[in-house]
Order: sequence, then structure tokens, then C-alpha cells
Amino acid sequence: MRGATHARWAACAVAVVLAATACGDNGGGDEGGGGSGDGSGTLSASWTDPQNPLEPANTNEVQGGKVLDMIFRGLKRYNPKTGAAEDMLAEKIDTSDSQNFTITIKDGWKFSNGEAVTAQSFVDAWNYGASLKNNQKNAYFFGYIEGYDKTHPEDGGKQTADTLSGLKVVDDKTFTVKLNQKFSTFPDTLGYSAFVPLPKAFFDDRAGWLKKPVGNGPYSVESYTKGSQMALKKWDGYTGDDKAQNGGVTLKVYTDNNTAYTDLMAGNLDLVDDVPASQLRNVQSDLGDRYINTPAGIIQTLGFPFYDKAWDRDGMEKVRQGLSRAINREQITDTIFQKTRTPATDWTSPVLGAEGGFKEGLCGDACEYNAAEAKKLISEGGGIPGGKFTISYNADTGSHKEWVDAVCNSINNALGDDKACAGNPVGTFADFRNQVSQQKLSGPFRAGWQMDYPLIQNFLQPLYYTNASSNDGKWSNADFDKLVDQANQETDTGKAVELFQQAEEVVRDNMAAIPLWYQNGSAGYSERLSNVALNPFSVPVYDEIKVS
Repeated sequence: MRGATHARWAACAVAVVLAATACGDNGGGDEGGGGSGDGSGTLSASWTDPQNPLEPANTNEVQGGKVLDMIFRGLKRYNPKTGAAEDMLAEKIDTSDSQNFTITIKDGWKFSNGEAVTAQSFVDAWNYGASLKNNQKNAYFFGYIEGYDKTHPEDGGKQTADTLSGLKVVDDKTFTVKLNQKFSTFPDTLGYSAFVPLPKAFFDDRAGWLKKPVGNGPYSVESYTKGSQMALKKWDGYTGDDKAQNGGVTLKVYTDNNTAYTDLMAGNLDLVDDVPASQLRNVQSDLGDRYINTPAGIIQTLGFPFYDKAWDRDGMEKVRQGLSRAINREQITDTIFQKTRTPATDWTSPVLGAEGGFKEGLCGDACEYNAAEAKKLISEGGGIPGGKFTISYNADTGSHKEWVDAVCNSINNALGDDKACAGNPVGTFADFRNQVSQQKLSGPFRAGWQMDYPLIQNFLQPLYYTNASSNDGKWSNADFDKLVDQANQETDTGKAVELFQQAEEVVRDNMAAIPLWYQNGSAGYSERLSNVALNPFSVPVYDEIKVS
């Protein structure tokens, strides 16, 4: 069923599914989505505008990722219950050396515009994503394919090729991939949205495609009005086994998740997948078994602007360690999040399990609250730059104001200085992500991570490897990079995990980011819905939801 030699870390993800029964909505009335249980009813769900237009290789945040997962299917798909990487469009992925792969795709797949999905559809999409001139945020995911250094040179080098030399189309159903080093778990990464195929229509009229993306998944985009909503409709021509069990989904944009929750309770919304912290005390009594609270592959951290020399001078690792020790994680997760978060003791997630790389307690004392040690470490490290700092966060989703204020209060109390730390709200998620990715922040910032695929590699490499796609703070460490490279080349799963854990210890010793807590997925839904669940990524399994 899978490639011949790749490792099976993805199977270590825990099952996170809760089915339940279901509340009224103008998405089912005013929007013409009344359901009768026959699969024709539409539902409405809370959402936030994505940072960028929905190019798969340029989307590396949750809101855009939700849509890509609805309108695309790739070679692999992560099981919505277990997180395991399973063949989707891949008939087989063969390799004898973990460096050269032959990929055969299944017959009969089409894009929603009627175009056939072929091997060329994948090769063209990957070449587009890897090309420097296209400026795709996820270009880094193609970095292991031979020729990437020519299509996407680093450090201002000149691009000398438009296509990856490691990609070759054999025929309509077959293509080969040659990597620049062994990468035993490469097939398990291919369920990530950066690797989905693109139709010829994308290349013929990219501007038009971006206005109304065309994919090969169970839904098609009907319309999108930025700041208002996106309407997705069930695609009747979809040939996959995971056909939509409803007529469509209307994603409504909210700039405050409290408003979304109020709309759910008032019957104006069907599904909220981010229950605000202020409602956690009463959500069980409000919704009963229509409230979902389940483990997910998400960790919340504080990132640092290492591109700012003030935060990257000698001794700053002690300052960062001191700030970590000044945060009372247990108190914050108990009082604000009502134990729907768990204090973090490493930089990954418990959903990986011990076999998959989770190592409880790896952070050690550095993640334990101790005000006296916090003050001592910060003093030994030369003090907080400028004597005070802010923590930047997006104010529109995630109840971030509450926990950022609590973190700052904890730090201020530990240091005996009520002005040492303050929150810095940024209006919308898109604006916040733009400031982060453009290195415009001068202090720590919210840096939560939702796994792309359930491998320890995904919790480490994209965030901390030099110039990686989501290394927003621009931290760089040669020892970390070397260990990651060694781990990726290791074909023995146990040895690979050990090497990744050694790399994680480098992150710990430098406090490249402060781990705060592991996050559960939370959702609430209306009585109109049934069969509602969150996958291991905390995203609703939209195609399985039924509307009555």
C-alpha cells in the first residue's frame, strides 16, 4: 500500500475523532442550504481570511489550509482519525534506496473543470512551487529534490533553471523523483498541500484561477468575497471515496471568535472550530455533546526576532530561558483555558507518541515556573533589550489577548516590574502574518504551530532549520541543521527519531522558541449537524458532516 522502504512514523498519531449529533443557521435558510439528510444541505462555519491567495505552494497557515484540504487531493492523505499517511492519488510509490522514487498515480482522477489529473499535473505544480521567481512560501518543501539549488538559489544567487532536474515525467500516470540525499520519510510528506497537482488552467490564466481556484477535491469554490465569506459547493463529479456528505460549506469571516460563538448560540451559524477562552466555563452547559474537545497536533510557542541583533547577542539564550521560567504555564492553562491546554514540556506534540518522537520533559527546568531563577537568568544574560518588550499577536482569533496578557502578568510579577512585558495586538491574522513574515517585529511574537503531517521532523525542520519556510525569527544553528540532515538520511526509524531528539535538545539549549502549551482542538456545532469531528490537525472533517 505504501512505498517500499519509507518509515512509518505517521502511524504513531493518535486517533482524535468524536462524532455527535447536532443547531439552526441562516446558512441553511437564507442561503438556500436547508437540509433533509439527503446530502444536499449546506452548512456555515466560522473562518478568517487567509494571508495569501490560495496557491498551494504559497499557503502555510491554517485558514488557507482549511480550504486547500477541501478543494484538493494529493498523492497521500492523512487519515482524519489517526493521522496516518495513506495513498490517495498514489497507486504506488516505489524506492529501493530512499533517494530515487517512482510514483504511479491512479486512473480516473479529474479537476473540477474536467481536466484530467496526470503525472504532468504534479511535476508542473512542483516546478512552479520550487521556482524562485514565483516567490512561494512553501518552496522550501521542494528543497530535497535534485536541482532545487538551481531553481531556488539562496543568499541572493541567480536562478539558473526553471525546472527541477530531479523530476521526470515517464508517462501520463508515472513520474520519477530524484532527491539530493536520502530522505526515508519523503513519501509521508506528500499529503501536505504544497505537493498537490495543479491544472493547466492555473498556468494559462493564473490571475483568473486565483479568483476562483480549481482543484480536484470533493468541493469546488463557488465564490469568495474577502472580509465576508467563501462559498464552497459539493462537486458531484468527484471520484474519490471521501465524497462530501453535504451540499456545501459557507465559510464566514469573523474578526472576533466571541462573535462567532454568539452567532452559533443565536442560530446564525452552524459550526465554530475555535471556542473562545471566555466561553470555556459555560460551553459544556451551552452545547452538551455538541461540544468537541480533543487532542491535536498543535503547540503554542513564543518566537523571537533573531534578525534583530538585540535579541541575538551573546548571552541572550539565558534571557530567553529566564523568560520561559517566568511563565506560570499551569496557572494559565487552568484558569484561562479550563485545562483545554496542557503545559508544554518539549517542542513537539504528545499526539506523536514516544515512538514518533515525543519526549515528555525534554525541556526540563527551563519550562518550569521559578520566579527567582527567572530573574537570575535574565540578569546573567545581560537583561531584556531596552528593559521592556511586547508580545505581538493577532487579535481576531484564538483568544490570544487573554493568554498574552496572562503571560505578561506572570513575567512582570516574577521580575517585580509591571512594565517589563505588554501585549501588542495586530488587528487581523493576515496582517499579523505579514508583519511576521516580513520581519517587521522587534520583540517576541505568538508562534503557534499546527502540524502539516504527523512526523517529529515537521515540528522541528520547518521552524528551526536555517532559512526554512516557517523559520519566521530567522534562528540559525549549524549543529541543529547537521542533526536534521543526518536524521532525514537515516532509514532506521528509531535512529532517525533519536537524531531528531538530539536536534530538539539544541533548540532547548538555545531556547530558540519558548514552548507554552499543547493545544486541544475545540469546536461547537448546531443541532442541524451530525457526524462532526476534528482531525488530528484540529480542522473539521467538513466532507463527513451531515446536515438535517
